[in-house]
This record gives sequence, C-alpha cells and structure tokens, in this order.
Amino acid sequence: MAEAHQAVAFQFTITPEGIDLQLSHEALRQVYLSGLRSWKKRIVRLKNNVITGVYPASPSSWLFVVIAILATMYTRSDPSMGLIAKIQEHLPASGSMSMQCQTVVSAVLFSTLLWLSLIFTMKLCLKQLLSYHRWMFEQHGNVSTTTKVWVMLVRIFSGRQPLLYSYQGSLPNLPVPAIKDTVKRYLESVRPLKSDSEFERMTNLAKEFEDSLGSRLQWYLKLKALWASNYVSDWWEEYIYLRGRGPIMVNSNYYGMDFLYVTPTPIQAARAGNTLHAVLMYRRRLNKEEIKPSRIPGTFIPLCAAQCERIFNTTRIPGEETGNVHMRTHYVAVYHRGRYFRLWLYQAGRMLSPREIEYQIQRILDDPSPPAPGEEKLGAFTAGDRIPWAKARKEFFSSGVNKRSLDCIEKAAFFVTLDDDEQGMMGDDPAANVDRYAKSLLHGKCYDRWFDKSFSVVIFKNGKNGLNAEHSWADAPIVSHMWEYALATDSFQLGYNEEGHCKGDVNPSLPQPQRLTWDIPKQKQNEVKIAQPLADDIDFHVFAFRDFGKGSIKKIKMSPDGFIQLALQLAFYRDRGMFCLTYEASMTRLFREGRTETVRSCSSESCAFIKAFENGEVRKMRLIRNASEKHQMLYRLAMTGAGIDRHLFCLYVVSKYLGIESPFLKEALSEPWRLSTSQTPFQQLELFDFVNHPDYITCGGGFGPVADDGYGVSYSLIGEKIISFHVSSKHSCPDTDSHKFGTQIRKALHDLLQLMTINQSDAAGSEQNHSSKTQNKKEL
Repeated sequence: MAEAHQAVAFQFTITPEGIDLQLSHEALRQVYLSGLRSWKKRIVRLKNNVITGVYPASPSSWLFVVIAILATMYTRSDPSMGLIAKIQEHLPASGSMSMQCQTVVSAVLFSTLLWLSLIFTMKLCLKQLLSYHRWMFEQHGNVSTTTKVWVMLVRIFSGRQPLLYSYQGSLPNLPVPAIKDTVKRYLESVRPLKSDSEFERMTNLAKEFEDSLGSRLQWYLKLKALWASNYVSDWWEEYIYLRGRGPIMVNSNYYGMDFLYVTPTPIQAARAGNTLHAVLMYRRRLNKEEIKPSRIPGTFIPLCAAQCERIFNTTRIPGEETGNVHMRTHYVAVYHRGRYFRLWLYQAGRMLSPREIEYQIQRILDDPSPPAPGEEKLGAFTAGDRIPWAKARKEFFSSGVNKRSLDCIEKAAFFVTLDDDEQGMMGDDPAANVDRYAKSLLHGKCYDRWFDKSFSVVIFKNGKNGLNAEHSWADAPIVSHMWEYALATDSFQLGYNEEGHCKGDVNPSLPQPQRLTWDIPKQKQNEVKIAQPLADDIDFHVFAFRDFGKGSIKKIKMSPDGFIQLALQLAFYRDRGMFCLTYEASMTRLFREGRTETVRSCSSESCAFIKAFENGEVRKMRLIRNASEKHQMLYRLAMTGAGIDRHLFCLYVVSKYLGIESPFLKEALSEPWRLSTSQTPFQQLELFDFVNHPDYITCGGGFGPVADDGYGVSYSLIGEKIISFHVSSKHSCPDTDSHKFGTQIRKALHDLLQLMTINQSDAAGSEQNHSSKTQNKKEL
C-alpha cells in the first residue's frame, strides 16, 4: 500500500471548509517529462515515415520544386501548360483570396503534385533497376557495358543517407519461376541421388505434373504474386512454422554464442548490465531507423529490412491463435532459480545505465524467495508439443493472475535467463565444455528458457552469455546483426571497471524488480512434461578451424562458401559412403519481404568430383572447378528468385487449397534433408578488431539436425583465418556422430586446399618454365 500511495500524483482531504487538494509538483513534473518524451518519439517516427515515404527524394526537394515553378511563372511562362489555371478555377475558397494569392496557392498545389509524380517515377525507376540481376552472373573483371550503365543509374536513383526502411518501397516483388524451369532444376538436383529406374519414374511424375496440374496451380501463384508483396513468405511462416505441432526447442529454435576465448567480466550481474543495455541501445537505433540498410557484402545493393520490425516484443502463440504479439514495452522478463520477474529498464522515460541494470539484476540474484508451486518448470510448456501448451494456455492462463503474469512475459521486450551453471571454453577439457555450452544455449534444462519469445538472452554464472532465438518471425542474419552489435558495444564501448563491474553510479532508489505471481492448480503441476529426452538425444560438436580461412581459399581462386560446401559433401561421403540431399540456406532479401531459399548443394558435378578425388583420377582438377562453378550458379539462382523448393512448396499449398493430390509434389517435398547447412555471415566487421584483439571472436551459432539420421552444420567465416563449425546430430541414430563428422570436415578441408595449392604451384611452375623457354628462344 505504501508503494500505491507514492504513485499518486496528488492527495486530497475533506475539511469543514471543503476539499483541500495537495498537488505533488515532482510527480506532475515527471508526468510532464514522460509525455514530452513520448511526443518526441512520435515526432521522430513521423519524420522517419516522411523521409522513408519520399525516398529516394528528400523532403527539402519539395521546396526546390515549388521555388522553381514560382520562378518560372515570374518570367511570365507557364510550365504547367494550363494546369495551374485549371486548379485556380476550382479552388474552394477563391472568393476570399486575391488573384495573386490564388495564383500562388495553385502553383504550390501544382508543384506538390509534380513533386509527388516525380517521387513515384523515381521509385518506379529504382524498383526496375533493382530488378536487374544479370550482374550476379558476370565474372569478376569482365563486366558488361549494360551492367556498368546500370551501376551508374542505381547510384543516381539511390539518393543519399538512406534510413533502415528507405528502400522497402523500391524493392521488387519476388518473381514466380516458370514451371518447366523449376521441374528441370529439380530433376537435375535429384539425378545423382536416384538409381536409373527411380529417376525415370520421377521424371514421368514430373512430366505428368508439368503437362496437367502444374499450369493450373501456377495460375493461382501468379495471381497471388500480383496481389501480394511476396508470394512465399506469409505461407512459409504460417505452414512451416506456426502450424507446426511438434516441439520448437531443438527442432526450430537456434542459438548464438559469446566470445569464444574471452569473457569480459566474471561477474554475472555486471555482464547482464552491459549486455541488456547494449541490446536496448540497438533497439533505440532500430526505432529511430538509424541502422544502415543491409546490403550484399561488397556492393551497394540493398536487402529487405522487413524482418527487423519484429525483433523485439514478439512472441509465438500456440494453438488457434498462431501469430505474434507485437507491442512496444520497456521491460524484460527475467528467470532465475524457478522464479519469474518483471524488470523495468526505463525510469521516467530514461534508459537505465549499465550499472543500474547490474544493480537490479543483483537484487534478483540475491532474492531468497522460493518458486511458487508449479512455477519453476512452467517454461517447459514452450519447449514441448504445441497442442498441450495451447490447451493449457486456454484452460489455465486465459484469466486472472496467471493471464496477467503470462501477458507480462509475452509482451516483454525480450526474455532473460540468469543461469546458475558455468559455461564456455574452460577447465581440463575445453573442447568438450564448448560442446556443452552449445547444448545449454540450444535447450538449457528444457524449462529455464521461454522458447516462444523472439529471443532469450542467457547470462551464465561465470559471466558468459549467449542467446536462443525463435525462428518463425525472422532468420538468423537478423538476430546475428543485433548480437554482433551487442557483443561489440559491451566490450569495446561500455566496458568494465577494474573490479569487473559496470561503469557508472548506482541509483539506490530504483524500485525492486517485480515478482510475477502464479496460481497453478495441483493437477496441472503434475502434467508439465519436460522434453528432456529430446534434449539428451542431441549430440553437439563445436570447433574453430584455425589452420586457414577464407583468405587462403581466395588465393586459390575459389568461392569460400563453395569450397566449404564441397568439403562438407566430401566429409559426408567419407562418413556414410553415400551422397544425400543437402540443404544450404540462401536468402531472397533482394526482394520485398524476402526470407530464404534452398540451395541444393549436392549436384551431379560435386558428386562426380568427389568420386574422382577418392579414386585418385587425374581429371579431378577440372571436375572441382565444374563443381564450384555449379554451386555458385545454384546460389545465384536461389538469391534471384529462381530457386526450386519455395516454388514447389507454394504449388503444394495451392493444391491443398484446391483439394487436389499431386504425387510429384508429395514425393518431392517429403525427401529428407540428411545434411542441413547454413552460413552465418559476419555483417559488421568494422565493429571488431581481429588484428589488435584476435581473441575477441564469436564462434557464431548453430541449430539442431533436421533429419533424425542426418547432420545440422552451421559455419561462419571469421576474418581471413578462422572458420567456425557447429555440428549437430542425434545419439539415437547409430549412423551419425558429430565428433567423427567434425574430424571428417577438418580432413576434407585440408585435402581440398592441398589439392588446389599443388595444382596452383604446378600451374605457376609450368608458366615459369614456358616463359623461360620463350626467353631463351628470343636470345637465340
């Protein structure tokens, strides 16, 4: 009750003379300041919306157009060809204005219409220019005249200093590939994986589909592509993610790691203070759209930023309400030793300093109160099957104190776990401890993460941190961009004092973090099922490959990604004695609301090279070049909207809507991905200094295996000399072993580099000998 009295801005008492009001000037001042800050935010958002709306022009260009038109009229010429006079005739208040005033108002209206028309034209031109992708298929150093002109025009129409969402209105829509092209590419991708009879049967199914049902389904897709911004993304989110009934822990969520070799401070509360403050700094820049638009590395070509809108305050809801909560709040939900807390990160509109957040986190760590009955393992609902969670949510969390506490978690900016374990590269067996660190980030104890939140920050007892991210709302590069900023800001900008605490002063008058309360019925407490078997089944191996990196790969004139994909194919062939359908995640963010596309890395060319390499054939050099070029072609096709799998997926969705079964689509989309791979690119190298601070590197992140008898492999190219790998599989499969596969990856990388280096040396020696012979002939 004391807290309630302090929150009242005024008091009143009833006296014989009447009501006596006692206003609290400090409280009213805080109300005024809070409202002022709120209005400032609204003005900033309005300003950004205007700037983004008129991009690639600028708001000041309107004044230039108005002045130009008025100046032209002053010279007694009519640039509007009579339109200004027509506008003047139809002015609603012409009787109350002088003739000169009417002319000026008409000229301003005409100028505004002209300015808007020019903006529309510029946006349309930029959209057409960004639809040109032939430049991706041209060799370095052999750029066509068309591409050179295109580069010049894009630079002219791109404007200056774009905000985060400035390009959104100018990005082209994802095109729908032709049925025959998709079917042809699909058959090419499965040829090395099927016997002659199986391939012949699949070819017949494909031809039957192309000649009959395919064109009908394609018509609906083209209609959707005309109407919607992206014909794939909404269905992909709904049917692949939100309608999934299995556990999202391990199967869908993924994780990101801290620095591998360095822990900036061993104090848990201090690390939480800097980390949370850095994430809030990123959110503030995001809200102000001060983050630069993402681009294809090494180019000025923008990528779609639509996924950034849901980084914060987003929660995956189970059951019939499959969707996301999205609203702006200024607190986080914190879990520690079975208790849930609400921690406000703002006071009177001001962001708390790192030292203040550390102070508040320490209060939570020091709180001796026990969990309420059923509270400790409540998060297990979000880790298990979705149907039991949906039923429990509807029955026990739809009203009263449980609903209020659940709303607090789901509407929080993000989730924070203060873990009692110590993790990282430490102890007598640092390699095994890194593997345990990865498993902890992926699933924890199966109840101490809120897997439905867009992301959960995990702070371990020894100061190590990391995050777990839900997959439906966005893909890994979006979360990675935020996490890179948080890590760099934590260590290089905020820093710590000599004792390891956050810098700054403490405000002891901050209100206590609020314990969330629950009333879980006894019968429901016993029904909470922990998905521990799923977590225990995951076999993880994480390692940083430091023998060489992309710098050495570039010297042999190969694509680093293509080189690693070939190494993974070779490693899998040696591990299992066979080839498999391979998934490599690519992105389609060149298009509006684009997400991902699949690169089918196992091709006829890669299989031919691996067989030749293992058999010691002399033609392997020509074959590895063919395989590398094929991979690059497949990657470019996927990026430019000419992939295979998203098109087939959407055709399948349409067939389900129409109630028609397609044997071809059903079989094509049911084939298992026994090797699922993804590269997590470093996007903000300028934030890190690998020369002066070589130990401040993160090992990237990883995910669980897609197939029960397969591997999940995530890798990151860190600087010029390091490649990190996260390999996952399942203990329950006798044919997979993550550590054994990691050894095969290392060996494959060395073997391929040695092959290319020897060939390059032989080629250089032959060229030198040829040059010497030519010189001798000249002397003779």
